[in-house]
Amino acid sequence: MLQVCLNGRRSAADGAGVPMSPQDLARSAAGAVAAGATSVHVHPRTPCGRDSLSPRVIGPALEAVRARVRVPVGVTTGAWAEPDPANRLARVRAWSVLPDFASVNWHEPGAEEVAGELLARGVGVEAGIWSGTEGARRFARSPLGPRVLRVLAEVTDPDPATAEASARALLAELGAAHGRPLLLHGEEGGTWPVLRLAGRLGLATRIGLEDTLLLPDGERALSNAQLVAEALAQHG
Repeated sequence: MLQVCLNGRRSAADGAGVPMSPQDLARSAAGAVAAGATSVHVHPRTPCGRDSLSPRVIGPALEAVRARVRVPVGVTTGAWAEPDPANRLARVRAWSVLPDFASVNWHEPGAEEVAGELLARGVGVEAGIWSGTEGARRFARSPLGPRVLRVLAEVTDPDPATAEASARALLAELGAAHGRPLLLHGEEGGTWPVLRLAGRLGLATRIGLEDTLLLPDGERALSNAQLVAEALAQHG
């Protein structure tokens, strides 16, 4: 499995290749899937470019992407999009167009409640476990652990010299992870070393402009499709 993460918290300042509008997300997703991505993760944005969990923002983005691709499409529920846990839960409850899955960062306040609501509504949950947080320990104790779709092991170490070691430490901390499938990925300078490690370990991974703007040789990536094509070559 190779997931494409189309935009994340990037902005227009990061380049014209970062998709922002529903139409741009759809075009970028179509190119990435044509290049070999098997799953799509998006951060729907307001017209002014802010991450949002509002149903008026989530719905159009999902509909636009689904009109162009036939793979599972997921969204974030990150606290940066709605810092107040009660408001975040209310937003998720108000969704009328549902994603196939949503990532829930287990170290964030209110994660269990958001994950429970998603599961009750038939939405798959990616348990986001960030290195350097309490996420792994909280997830190990969670009664929802066996019910998540997969565990998103997120290595936040951006140093290419140490990211692989950080990834191995995170995997050790996760242990059996309730027997759920693992998707391992890095970010910024750690993206490519962690992706290659995922390939050696036979784990799913992800790539996209959310995680890195650069190809392995340091050249600027022109699109998510270009990153996906290179990831397939690197992942093995």
